[in-house]
Amino acid sequence: MKTVIIIPARYASTRYPGKPLVELEDATGTRKSLVQRSWEAAMAVAGVAEVYIATDDDRIRAAAQGFGAQVIMTSEKCDNGTARCADAVEKAGLDADLVINLQGDAPLTPAWFVEDLIAAMASRPDAQMATPVLKCDAETYRHFREDRAAGRVGGTTAVFGSDNHALYFSKEVIPYIDPGKQAEAFGEVFHHVGLYAYRPEALHQYVTWPPGRLEKLEGLEQLRFLEHGIPVLCVEVEGRGRVFWELNNPEDVPRIEKVLKALR
Repeated sequence: MKTVIIIPARYASTRYPGKPLVELEDATGTRKSLVQRSWEAAMAVAGVAEVYIATDDDRIRAAAQGFGAQVIMTSEKCDNGTARCADAVEKAGLDADLVINLQGDAPLTPAWFVEDLIAAMASRPDAQMATPVLKCDAETYRHFREDRAAGRVGGTTAVFGSDNHALYFSKEVIPYIDPGKQAEAFGEVFHHVGLYAYRPEALHQYVTWPPGRLEKLEGLEQLRFLEHGIPVLCVEVEGRGRVFWELNNPEDVPRIEKVLKALR
C-alpha cells in the first residue's frame, strides 16, 4: 500500500497568523520553525513513500525548501487542510493508495500514531478515512478546561461508538463530566489528534461537497464527512508517556517547548 504524507501549511491562520514559521526551541537550544518540526515528525514515520509540504505561501515554500522538504504549491482557495491535501494530490498527480494529512501545527505527533493509523487502514479496506484519538491524561484534560474557561479554542475532542466510528467531534470538551466526577472520569474524554488517513477517492469526494452546517459552526473540517454520511474510523493510539498537543494559539508555544525540551 503506497502511502504519502502531506503537511498542509497556511500562513494566514485566523487565530495565529504566520504560525507555520514560528520557531520552537528544543533541549539543545536549537530553534526550528513549527513547519520544520512537523516535517521532521513526518520523516520519522516508517513505511511512507514520500513526504510533501502543501502551501500557497512563498514564505513557507522558501523555508521548507531551505530545510530540504518537497513542496507542492496549492490554491489560495483551499478552505482547510483536507481540501489542501486534495488539491496537492491533483496538482502533483500523486499516485498513492493512502494519503496521510499530518497537519503543520502538530510537531509532537509520534511516529507510532501515524503507523497505527496506516495499519488500521490496511486492516479495514472498507474504511474511507480514519483519524487517531488519544485518551486524555490529567494534564491534557486540565489544559482543555483551562482553555475553554479562558475563552480560547484549544484541542478537539471526539466521541465514538462501539464500532469505533465517530459520533461527533467538538472544540468543546465532550462528553460532559459532572465536576464532582472529573477526578476519576477525565479518562473518558478522548483528544482528537490532528491527523487523517484518506483513500484518494474520499479526498476527491470531499471537495465536491459544500461545507456542512456543523462544520461551519465548529470550524472542524472532518465533520463534512459525517454530515455526508461517510463513517470516520477512530483509531485509539497510546501516548506511551508522551504529551501530545497542537499549536493552536500563542499560549501553546511554551507548552510545546516544554515537551520538546523533555525529549532526548
